[in-house]
Amino acid sequence: MKKITATTIFESLSSGVRLDVYRLLVKKGTDGMVAGEIGSVLDVPPTNLSFHLKTLTHTGLLFVEQEGRFQRYRANLPLMLELIAYLTDECCGGNPEKCGDFSAQAICPQCIEPSREMK
Repeated sequence: MKKITATTIFESLSSGVRLDVYRLLVKKGTDGMVAGEIGSVLDVPPTNLSFHLKTLTHTGLLFVEQEGRFQRYRANLPLMLELIAYLTDECCGGNPEKCGDFSAQAICPQCIEPSREMK
């Protein structure tokens, strides 16, 4: 993956709505969802959703397929995996197997209760 491709993907996911749409479609896997279902689940008006779906499709993060009068959207899972590989390619000096499972160690500073000293 080229750096420009990665930055374009990150820019398209910098919108909260687009990130929600993409995560929802990743969750749905190969089944995907039609636009109306996505809008209902995320409570996004059709015109607003259309703009975001177009952006994600243009970036390559989504596939779209016409089904009669509906459009079914699916996450481009191979592209997501390619992005993850790009981000982790140099992990631990190019030996990602040494990195172990860092997901258990991930800390969200906003999620931690402030200590008594900070109050």
